[in-house]
Amino acid sequence: MWANLISTRYIFSFVVLFLVLTSTWIIDYVWGSPAVILLLLQLAIVVIALQCSIKLAYFSAIIEALSFNFLFTTPRYSLQMFNINDIMNLLVFIFVAFTTSKLAQHYRRQQHELKQAQLRNSILLSVSHDLRTPLATIIGTLTTLKEYMAKLSEFEKQELLDSATAESHRLHQYIENLLQATRMQHGTLTFKKLPVSIVSVIDRVVERFSDGSNRIALNTEKVSQLYISSSLIEQAIFNVVDNALRYSPKNKSVSISLYCAQNYVHIDVQDHGQGIDPKYADNIFELFYSSHDHQPSDSGSGSGIGLAVSKGIIAAHQGHISFIPVEQGCLIRIALPISKPEA
Repeated sequence: MWANLISTRYIFSFVVLFLVLTSTWIIDYVWGSPAVILLLLQLAIVVIALQCSIKLAYFSAIIEALSFNFLFTTPRYSLQMFNINDIMNLLVFIFVAFTTSKLAQHYRRQQHELKQAQLRNSILLSVSHDLRTPLATIIGTLTTLKEYMAKLSEFEKQELLDSATAESHRLHQYIENLLQATRMQHGTLTFKKLPVSIVSVIDRVVERFSDGSNRIALNTEKVSQLYISSSLIEQAIFNVVDNALRYSPKNKSVSISLYCAQNYVHIDVQDHGQGIDPKYADNIFELFYSSHDHQPSDSGSGSGIGLAVSKGIIAAHQGHISFIPVEQGCLIRIALPISKPEA
């Protein structure tokens, strides 16, 4: 992933340099204005510094300085320079280019720190709400069980224990999603891909819904093994199914369909709830965004972490997760590559 990012930055820098040098050559041919040429070259340095890195900006500044000397100063097409104005312009260009690159790096660092601060604030706000709810239920349930143990029937005791257990699993799942979200934000999510049966992964997901498995309808085809992290993909699918169960009416089932198409294994999870307004479809995979903000549901709101974590996990496996418009309810499609993904 990092190799792809670095390669993209180099390609972007090369394209910017090519475009700006081509543009300045045309401007020099038509108007012959060194001031405009230098301004465009400076603009290219700022763009590269903001979008890539300061090292690439410094390198681009050197390339542009040599190009300015070679293409736009007399004698043309040589690295010699005799005109004092050209020499001063080039020196000022180099100074300004390095200064703006440094300022751009400082700006990028401030933006990164601001995003990290916003992430921490969002985590604190989410934790204060989403951890308190299951904890309050667990504490209340166990307190009731302790104080009225002798007066409760075996059925009531079991019901209270089941409630506390369910909330404990909910709390555990929330903490797992929170940890994965933090790792992905900091780029520290690492895992090993092994050949795994995706059908067995889905079966384990269904088994985790002890009180909702009867609401899940499975429709699976025989597919080849995938090179994935079994535990992470299980968590990603669980988050999608859990979200579907939460927003689907209690008397309606959630369907999970597994099939192959275009060198991908597709996992479709569809509920029969109110659905999602298409204009918010791109937001549901954002961290701390909850569709409950715009689509009220009797089952309560989610934490806004689960689908974002699913998207990060699927993307790390070179797959895709998307919202598919349907006539009724909501359809989330997960696509995982059949071929062995890159490490």
